[in-house]
Amino acid sequence: MSTSVKPQTMLAVLIDADNAQPSVTEEVLSEIAKFGTSSVKRIYGDWTRPELTSWKAILLDHSIQPIQQFAYTRGKNSTDSAMIIDAMDLLYTKRFDGFCLVSSDSDFTRLASRIREEGLVVYGFGEQKTPKSFVSACDRFIFTEVLRTQEDCEPVVKKMGTKELKSDTRLVNLIRGAVETASDDDGWAHLGLVGSSIANQSPEFDPRNYGYKKLGELVRATKLFDIDERFSENKQSKVVYIKDKRKYNTKANGY
Repeated sequence: MSTSVKPQTMLAVLIDADNAQPSVTEEVLSEIAKFGTSSVKRIYGDWTRPELTSWKAILLDHSIQPIQQFAYTRGKNSTDSAMIIDAMDLLYTKRFDGFCLVSSDSDFTRLASRIREEGLVVYGFGEQKTPKSFVSACDRFIFTEVLRTQEDCEPVVKKMGTKELKSDTRLVNLIRGAVETASDDDGWAHLGLVGSSIANQSPEFDPRNYGYKKLGELVRATKLFDIDERFSENKQSKVVYIKDKRKYNTKANGY
């Protein structure tokens, strides 16, 4: 009997040393490993500058290839240009399924859009200060703040309570809209489909931005949705369905 092996998702990881934090490199690479294999890992900067010294040990530990780019003119970021040119060269090799761009710089907005035009997925990683234009140009954008941990290994991002979550109009509308899109005739929506719908609308959405590890935990904390855990068809695992309580109550009251 022959068995088929699912091909690995090959990713190119490109890091802007001027706009990324060495302290979260391990966490970023661990996150990237959830999406595929980092077959290329490169970081760009002027390595003659003392400000980049803290990167050196990290590059060795994680086999990241440093690309030297001198700053030819004061005030001009030649590092960005080198990274963009390399990204296009890698894109044209047709060897990759996606790119991971690690930076908080809006200069990579057009690059992310161009890569997606070729049908490849783009994952962005940067701080919450990252301009919306770059965030929106990616298929998914992960804020590095949610990857940071304190000495006690607890997430740095504070967990929001039910009252705070309910008052976040954008969050509530985002989840409700995704549930409406993914729901069946009875109003129940598979949690996985809800998550996919949200990601399509908001690349930066991440339950960890609100202090929760998983979408199900965040949804439960809002107390705005009914939750139903059902066995899958093979009875080996459970799947989660959610339903907008407003819709349920409306039907129950005959409105």
